[in-house]
Amino acid sequence: MSVIPTPSSGFATIDFETTGFHAEGTDRAIEISVVHSEPDGTITGQWETLINPGRDLGRQDIHGISAREILRAPQFSHITADLVDLLSQRVVVAHNASFDMRFLQAELGRAAYWGGVPFVSLCTMRLARTHLGGSTTLADCCAAFDIDLNGGHRAAVDARATAELLGAFVASTGLSSWTELLGSAERLAPHPGERHPWLARTGVEEYSPSFLERIVDRVPDISDSDEQAEYVALVERCLLDRYLSEHEKNALVAHADRTGLGRATVERLHRDYLSALVRIAWSDGVVTEDERADLLAVAHLLEVPAEVVLDALARPVEVAEAAPAEAFALTPGDIVVLTGDMARPRSEWEKRLREHGFTPKPAVTKAARLVIAADPDSLSGKARKARDYGIPIVGEAWLAERYA
Repeated sequence: MSVIPTPSSGFATIDFETTGFHAEGTDRAIEISVVHSEPDGTITGQWETLINPGRDLGRQDIHGISAREILRAPQFSHITADLVDLLSQRVVVAHNASFDMRFLQAELGRAAYWGGVPFVSLCTMRLARTHLGGSTTLADCCAAFDIDLNGGHRAAVDARATAELLGAFVASTGLSSWTELLGSAERLAPHPGERHPWLARTGVEEYSPSFLERIVDRVPDISDSDEQAEYVALVERCLLDRYLSEHEKNALVAHADRTGLGRATVERLHRDYLSALVRIAWSDGVVTEDERADLLAVAHLLEVPAEVVLDALARPVEVAEAAPAEAFALTPGDIVVLTGDMARPRSEWEKRLREHGFTPKPAVTKAARLVIAADPDSLSGKARKARDYGIPIVGEAWLAERYA
């Protein structure tokens, strides 16, 4: 592990891999990564380690961490001193920060540590609900900005992607928006405990997401509040192995109680979420028997009547079609998104678009009118999201012919 820097202002993005998601109960952290960023979002360092939880590892098929690796890893109390130094005087950032902050606080509590001042935290999932719309999963938010997220479910990968996502938000909103928040993060009391070497994961196998995980990553935001979005994010964590343990059920109930979500709201979220899954499953024009079985399993877990799913699956969902490029025209005020390495610098094209009254934006949202790609057949995240939303994609040549 690289040297721990002296506490200074900025952001510290964290991500935990855990045995489950009941932080206040028996579940424990088994991996953490911390990424430092300057106030302008520039990444300056990253640290990661496995953590020996002193118990079984939970869903190893998801996080890919083996008992053999964990045996040599430090306990949380042995990394606490370094972790406190990494977080001191920084805004702590996470995607679905409610989850990661609860694990952070629970593990620090077990290590008998209190920093003397509360953490100042920031949630990129909440930022996405405000600035992006659409799905709030980390994968889909990263796709909106073309941020790489290969190898998800590893703390180092997810933390790095979240830090890059934060940087994109900072760049698109301006530094002045973050000054007060950064200034409110205070220095934490140092931890006097032992400092053991951190142990990063090695030899990580390539993770192949299941059909269910691929469509979960694209589910639009069905929530009406940040608390509802956090509940849905916990549901998504449960669904990946198509099994709800009693511990997971209790954790979902506890979250609903803690955030004031009533039974009617939870039932509505379950039904709307399942409807969104069915719509995305139909996006390629066919639902296979395996996909049908997955969706019925999810309905069972969410206590949605099977007839609701079977009825929805019986009727193909119409998928939005993008307007043909040759019949397409921009009007002043339209939002345009650029993607890929173009022949002309992107800054030049953005300037030219503004001169014609258009609004270039860095992320693909439903509000975008057009995506201009270096390669119109691009498989980039921005291009994929544009196709999901039915937004036309054209090449640089189309732009040059009309607005050069």
